[in-house]
Amino acid sequence: MNIQLGRGKTARRAYGIDEIALVPGPKTLDPELADTRWTLGNIEREIPIIASAMDGVVDVRMAVELSKLGALGVLNLEGIQTRYADPNPVLDRIASVGKEAFVPLMQEIYAQPVQPELIQQRIADIKSQGGIAAVSLTPLGAAKYGQTVADTEADLVFIQATVVSTNHLSPEAVVPLDLAKFCSEMPMPVILGNCVTYEVTLDLMKAGAAGVLVGIGPGAACTSRGVLGVGVPQATAVADCAAARDDYQRETGRYVPVIADGGLVTGGDICKSIASGADGVMIGSPFARAAEAPGRGFHWGMATPSPVLPRGTRIQVGTTGSLQQILRGPAGLDDGTHNLLGALKTSMGTLGAKDLKDMQQVEVVIAPSLLTEGKVYQKAQQLGMGK
Repeated sequence: MNIQLGRGKTARRAYGIDEIALVPGPKTLDPELADTRWTLGNIEREIPIIASAMDGVVDVRMAVELSKLGALGVLNLEGIQTRYADPNPVLDRIASVGKEAFVPLMQEIYAQPVQPELIQQRIADIKSQGGIAAVSLTPLGAAKYGQTVADTEADLVFIQATVVSTNHLSPEAVVPLDLAKFCSEMPMPVILGNCVTYEVTLDLMKAGAAGVLVGIGPGAACTSRGVLGVGVPQATAVADCAAARDDYQRETGRYVPVIADGGLVTGGDICKSIASGADGVMIGSPFARAAEAPGRGFHWGMATPSPVLPRGTRIQVGTTGSLQQILRGPAGLDDGTHNLLGALKTSMGTLGAKDLKDMQQVEVVIAPSLLTEGKVYQKAQQLGMGK
C-alpha cells in the first residue's frame, strides 16, 4: 500500500521483525520432528544460522566450534585476524579503550595492511581442525585477494558491502569487481550481499550468487541508517527478496537461498525471519556474547574502522554463556538469546511446520504490540522480554 508522503512523493509501508507475529495453524508437531536442515552452496548444515564476519564474533576457534555444532561462522579476511599475526593484544586494546578514543583507535588498527600469508594461514587453520572455511571479503578486497582465497581452497566466499549491485559506476581510474565473472571463476560457491530489494536480488542471482544476504543497517552495532539514511525494515526486505528467489527458481530451476542478515537477537527474531521467507539467518551480537568469542564481551560493525566515514560503533554485550548454550542449549537465560536451535524447533512445532519450507508458508500478522502487550511487569523490573 502506497502512502502519500507529500505532493509528488508516495512511500510504501515497510515492516520490521518486531512488528510481526506468527499465527499457529490447524496442526502442531513434536519439536523433535522439526527438520531445520538447509544447504548453502554445496554445504548442508543442520542449523540455518551463520555467525557474522565481524572481528568480535568469529576467529579461527569460533569458526571451528560453530562448524562442529552444526552451524557456520564466517571469518572477515580484511579484519584483525589477517592484519596481525597475533591479534590478541589488539583485541585487548579494543576492549579497554574509552568511548571517545574508540573510533581513532579503530582507524589506527585497521590501517595496518592485510597480509596475504595470514589469509592463507587462517583458512588452513580452520580446515586442519575440521571446520568449514567460510570467509568474507569486500568487493575491493575480492579483487585483491580473490586468487589467494581460491588457491587456499576456502569452502565458501561471501562478498559483502553495505550495498552490493551488479550495476556499479566507478571513477575511470577504478575497475569495479565484475560479480558475474568473479562467481564463475571462483572454484567455490560465492554468496553476495547486501541488498534489500526484489530487483537487486534477482540481478545478484543472475550473476551467479550461491546465496544472497538481505539487510542494510539493522545490525546491533551498525550506524549506517543514521549516517546514510538508507535501509528497509527486515520483514519487508526479506519478503521482497524471497519473492525474487522464488521467481528466479521458477524461471531457471536453480534455488538460491536468501539469508536475513542483521538486527536479529532472539530465537523469535530468527523464527520470524524464516517465516518472512528467509532460508537462513546471519547474526552477530548473540554470538559475540559467547565465552569463546574473540571480542571480550564487545561487538562492533564491519564498517566501524572506515578512515573517512565510520558506520558502526562498539557496543558492550557482555558474556552470557558458552557457544553451546547460545546455539543448542540448555538455556541459562529466559529472554530468547540462548538455545536458538531449540527456539526454532519449538516454534516450528507450535506452528506445525515440519521443515523450513513449511515455516516460510506460515501465516504472518502485523502486530506492533507483540513485544509489549501484557509485559508491564517485565518492563518495569527489566526481566525476560523487558531487559
